[in-house]
Amino acid sequence: MLENKIEKNNKAEIISPQAIHQVAKEHGWWDRERSIPELLCLIHSEISEALEGCREHLTEGEDGWLGEELADAIIRIFDLCEHEDINILSEVEKKHNKNKKRKYRHGNKKF
Repeated sequence: MLENKIEKNNKAEIISPQAIHQVAKEHGWWDRERSIPELLCLIHSEISEALEGCREHLTEGEDGWLGEELADAIIRIFDLCEHEDINILSEVEKKHNKNKKRKYRHGNKKF
């Protein structure tokens, strides 16, 4: 299963949701109970920041560039999932396998 592997690409290793959540706790983000809607809004804000990075033509290495903001979104997703006991790596694998069996453009959806 994906969760038991450390996948390497040309630059980095996947960091576990457990490690991400531990850092968040160590840095005070879980000193109080947080609601799922609050956490989802924070994930959404990172996606919005990624859009702004694109709109501003930011490139790799600049604060707010697409890759950095997408990483922030993934970090927030991993943190939420670990707190909620969601095995996100397993869920991604299951969803990927489901998507492989779908029709072209999921039945020719426009977008």
